[in-house]
Amino acid sequence: MKLLLFSDLHNDRDAMRSIVKCAPRFDVLVGAGDFCNARRGLSESLAAFSGITTPTVLVAGNNETTDELRAACATWPAARVLHGTHTEVAGVTFFGVGGGIPVTPFGPWSYDFSDADAEALLAPCPTGCVLVVHSPPKGCVDVSSRGASIGSDAIRACIERVRPRLVVCGHVHGSGGTAGELFGLPVVNAGPAGIEWEL
Repeated sequence: MKLLLFSDLHNDRDAMRSIVKCAPRFDVLVGAGDFCNARRGLSESLAAFSGITTPTVLVAGNNETTDELRAACATWPAARVLHGTHTEVAGVTFFGVGGGIPVTPFGPWSYDFSDADAEALLAPCPTGCVLVVHSPPKGCVDVSSRGASIGSDAIRACIERVRPRLVVCGHVHGSGGTAGELFGLPVVNAGPAGIEWEL
């Protein structure tokens, strides 16, 4: 299965056009959140994606809520928005949780969850799935531009528990476009340029 992984588009129309152009070459697209900026421009941005017919798995970032993302995808039949839920594409299970984890310093507009809240959202995550989260796990592809490790302990614990085939995240721009390993498992902080991945 050929995947295109991306995150943190933040209303970047050029990056979106690039994804639309290459979408037919992939079996599944995976978007790990932050499609807009501070809850503004989401519908206009995702309208560019509505013609994509490739199955697409999405989670919200901290810049949009899950409800806002679902509403913006209402005219995009190929999109599947996950949050504490799963979907299956060609026999592969994808499980997703959106939002900033742990809570960000950005204020009330940011769609965030504590690690304790995230534990509950991640509890139903099945073994061996593709795990799609906006925030990275603590200690892997989570180093900010200031050099701080700002990932989630709850996501890290979930990875250790369920051993997903692949973890796709974003959120921490300083590690965008990079891949690492945690417990011997691949973790990709996708970034807006997109990363091709063979599952």
